[in-house]
Amino acid sequence: MTPTAPPVLPTTPQIIGGCRDRFRPRRPTPPPGPRARPPAPRGHLPRGRCPVNELKVTDLTVKFAGITALDHVGFTVEPGSIHAVIGPNGAGKSTCFNVLSGVYRATSGSVRFGDAELTRMAPHQIAALGVARTFQNIALSKFQSVEDNVMLGRHRLTRAGFLGAGLRLPSARRENARHRARVRDIARFVGVAEYLEAPVGMLPYGVQKRVELARALAMEPDLLLLDEPVAGMNGGERRAMAEVIMAARADLGISVLLVEHDMGMVMRLADQVTVLDFGRRIAAGPPERVQRDPAVIRAYLGEQAADEQTADEQAADEQATDEQTADGDPGTIRDRRDGRAADERENA
Repeated sequence: MTPTAPPVLPTTPQIIGGCRDRFRPRRPTPPPGPRARPPAPRGHLPRGRCPVNELKVTDLTVKFAGITALDHVGFTVEPGSIHAVIGPNGAGKSTCFNVLSGVYRATSGSVRFGDAELTRMAPHQIAALGVARTFQNIALSKFQSVEDNVMLGRHRLTRAGFLGAGLRLPSARRENARHRARVRDIARFVGVAEYLEAPVGMLPYGVQKRVELARALAMEPDLLLLDEPVAGMNGGERRAMAEVIMAARADLGISVLLVEHDMGMVMRLADQVTVLDFGRRIAAGPPERVQRDPAVIRAYLGEQAADEQTADEQAADEQATDEQTADGDPGTIRDRRDGRAADERENA
């Protein structure tokens, strides 16, 4: 008697897939819609919506075991602006960023983004509001490709569930294709398109910093937090990164808050600057005014440099007054002539 082969049973995915195809309702053919928009030009992204939410930090205080890292710090990032936070090492800049992104909890104070209070939110909740950040130390998956690293930024925008993605349902495949197309656009925008298939760990440091920026932009943020974006870069890489940041503000309409030690870059990019020293705000305003502030000079260069700056400003003011007098201010000339006459009578 010839033995018969045992029946071949379908696997679980085959059963689920067969049920899906059997009972899925037939959709009517949709009417022809508008023609698809052509892809964005190389190096540019479609303009995003203008941000409407301001970031308002009020009396922010952070203490660690009796050490005050931030002491009643306050500033406002206007929608669509580039705002820089600067200061010497240990001034509290990164601590401020960690509070804004939910990594640290504030001891007191308020951080509001639009109508949302951020001080009691977890990082993923803050990210869901449209706040993205880069880190002072590169935080990328070294063994994954550039494309996969940037795709991580699309996580908050993904609608396909775990089951749909695991079964590779048509809706999940279409969504994945849309996300990868957007990732390629962003890679061209920041200048890393040629490295999409390369493992991140094999790339130069400056390219890795741009990949991290691309991942943050992949979240489609309204507010971008950049923690020392050009640290460790050479001059050419710094200029290229500055151009990308300015283009991101212009093309995507996002607000940018950055911490940076490169004062040339800060003065070139920032609309407003907040200066911290030992956890306190010591100056705030436009870059040109902050650059000449004696408190800022004292924090960076010491007391003697601040005194020299003050003396130089006083000398400049006196020179301007003398020039005005030489131009013929009658009252001042008469006062000086009378003074010289009095001196001559006294000497006689």
